Amino acid sequence: MAAARYDVEKGGRNGGEGKQHHSPPVPEHHLYPQRDGERDWVPWFVPLVAAVNIVLFAVAMYVNNCPAHAAASSRRGGGACVARGFLHRFSFQPLSENPLLGPSSATLQKLGALVWDKVVQEHQGWRLVTCIWLHAGVAHLLVNMVSLVLIGLRLERQFGYVRIGIIYLVSGVGGSVLSSLFIRNTISVGASGALFGLLGAMLSELFTNWTIYSNKAAALVTLLVVIAINLAIGILPHVDNFAHIGGFLTGFLLGFVFLMRPHYGWMQRYVLPSDVKYTAKKYLAYQWALLAVASVLAVVGFAVGLGMLFRRVNANDHCGWCHYLSCVPTSRWSCGK
Repeated sequence: MAAARYDVEKGGRNGGEGKQHHSPPVPEHHLYPQRDGERDWVPWFVPLVAAVNIVLFAVAMYVNNCPAHAAASSRRGGGACVARGFLHRFSFQPLSENPLLGPSSATLQKLGALVWDKVVQEHQGWRLVTCIWLHAGVAHLLVNMVSLVLIGLRLERQFGYVRIGIIYLVSGVGGSVLSSLFIRNTISVGASGALFGLLGAMLSELFTNWTIYSNKAAALVTLLVVIAINLAIGILPHVDNFAHIGGFLTGFLLGFVFLMRPHYGWMQRYVLPSDVKYTAKKYLAYQWALLAVASVLAVVGFAVGLGMLFRRVNANDHCGWCHYLSCVPTSRWSCGK
């Protein structure tokens, strides 16, 4: 039963051992140059998103009210609320139910967690959005918010809140859609899909703005290592790697659309003598080509994904090996159904 379990990109099942992410390392700032003549934005969207996530976690703990349900939890053998003595109503569920120090799966579901049957059968499509604002526990929230600040502040400072905001939110939804196509018997919450979207956008930004980077190899290798490490973590049990992959692919395509920058030759006009007229084009042909292809793929991808989801297509029926992308069973753990 979906209400009895939660799969947090990022968390674990009730009664199971939770897995956590490490904050992804961020490429050094000098690998991503800010050219003369470009605006340096003051970031506020990323801090606001982090603050909203923290507030919503507090709201979730208030709604959860573990002490009010402590008796029922004890009868199920769930143990006592964690930190009840000083957190009172905000105390955490027993560790046997939620090892990440957070609310119950029932509370998360009530507040908008991603649940396949509610999205498709009860037409609650809004859960594709609300799930990215909920977190399964303190550990889950802390890892995601630290990652958001480390990755998002630099991107917003360089590209502004509108473009980064669009990439973040749309990538989160893209992760939710792909997750729903493959995972039906668990619920999912967390901002990891949106965060992977920012990582994907960083990679496509490197490709589309290739001419302005002085140390291309270092930037590319650093990004690929960061992405590979985080995707590898996703093959552990109780981690919704489909949300990561969906968010990453969405952000990768959107990066070509929203993060295109003037090529190196155009930026050099700022150092030319005032009497020299510069006539070269601002953007190169390959940048426009990548933008066009990425735009088409993004629109088609969302249309196909949403169409399959609301036609109740189980993507596992069309890809027998894809479940290994989210969990690889070993002698030390199983992946369930």
